Amino acid sequence: MRRAVGAVLIVGGVFVLTLAGTRYAQGALAADGARQAWDERSAQVAVALARSFANHHDRVSLVEGAPVARLVIPKIGLDEIVLEGVESEALNAGPGHLPGSALPGERGNAIISGHRDRHFKHFDELDVGDTITTESGARRDRWVVIATRVVDENAPALVRTTDATLTLTTCWPIRYVGSAPERLIVTAKPAVAGAGPHRAAGPNQSVEVSP
Repeated sequence: MRRAVGAVLIVGGVFVLTLAGTRYAQGALAADGARQAWDERSAQVAVALARSFANHHDRVSLVEGAPVARLVIPKIGLDEIVLEGVESEALNAGPGHLPGSALPGERGNAIISGHRDRHFKHFDELDVGDTITTESGARRDRWVVIATRVVDENAPALVRTTDATLTLTTCWPIRYVGSAPERLIVTAKPAVAGAGPHRAAGPNQSVEVSP
C-alpha cells in the first residue's frame, strides 16, 4: 500500500513539474516571437499608427497579445517586450499593457503589469530615483521612479492622469508562496534634465481608481 501511495505521489509530482515546465517554455517561445516582431519594426509601425489615431481622438484597439512597447530597467537587468493585455497568455510571455490606458510616453497613465515570479521578479530592488526607458512607436522616453508602495490586492491603487505617467505593478511579496495578498505599485514620471531628486510617496498613501 505504501509503495502504491508513493508511486502515485511521484507520478503526481512529475505531472505538476511537467505542466510548469511546459508553461514556462510556452512563455519563452512567445517572448522570443514578440522580440523578433519588435526587432523587425512591425510592432513599431502598428503602434505609431495607433498613436496617430489617438492624437486625433479616435484611438483604435490594439490586438490582444501584440507587442506594443519595449521596457528597459538597467538596475535590475530587465529588457522586455510589453504585450497588449493583462490576461494569462499575455503575461506568460511578457509584461502586459493594460488596455485603455495610455501607451508609454503619451499623456495619461501607462499601466504595465508583470508576474512577480517571471519578468518582474527583481522589482523589490527598485528605489526612488532609479531610471526606466521605454520605446513605443517612434518614441523613446526616459523615466525616473518617484514612488514605490505596497497596497492590499483589493485596494484601489491606480488613477487616470492628464500628464505622462508610467505605472508598473506586480503581486507582493515577490517571493511569497501561493496567491500573494498585496500589490507593489511603482510610479515613474518623465526624466527632466537637470532636475533634482524626487521624493517618494509615504508608505500609507493610496489613490483611487478612476474607471
